[in-house]
Amino acid sequence: MKKVPLLWMLASLWMLAASQPKFETVKQAYFKSYDYEQMGKYAEAIKVLTPLYKKYANGYTLNLRFGWLFFREKKYQDSLSYYQKASIISPYAINPRLGIIRVYLQTEAYKKAESAAQELLKIDYYNYYANLYMIKALVAEKKFDAALQMVNKMLAVYPSSVPFLEQLAHIYKATGNKYLQKVYEDILILDPNNVMVRSMQKVK
Repeated sequence: MKKVPLLWMLASLWMLAASQPKFETVKQAYFKSYDYEQMGKYAEAIKVLTPLYKKYANGYTLNLRFGWLFFREKKYQDSLSYYQKASIISPYAINPRLGIIRVYLQTEAYKKAESAAQELLKIDYYNYYANLYMIKALVAEKKFDAALQMVNKMLAVYPSSVPFLEQLAHIYKATGNKYLQKVYEDILILDPNNVMVRSMQKVK
């Protein structure tokens, strides 16, 4: 009876040893991809992962990574395809849904961005980025009342969030709100070199 656990342990060690080269190959490909991304060489970052993708086309992480890298390379349709596939592979995952919304915002498909954000917020009502992206879509569509409601909701939870304060400034500027200057001041206290405020103040 004592031989069974020993045989099982030996078999497990053999399986671990056999999988080690595969792990090293995957790790090195990802590390090279990260290095290329740091240098802004997104095509190369994609290229080093392509052999892995040919073997693991249904891998969640690979599809998510390709979605991000194609987004950075500004190949938005490719990015969208990979994010959508990642979302199908892991239907409850948040990151590919956020990626899809980012693509819609970047390509000015604001209605699609709004719809995708609404679906995500049904799952995660206070998701930071889903709310932020939703607000950006609403502002772009000039739905300022709805955008303001969402900004106030999120500032109640994140009162010192510069991105949400920036969106509040956009809404106040577009609607002629008298408290715009106060929002500018709040942002500059938190982020003294805020580029958005500086540019908005120049445009009267």
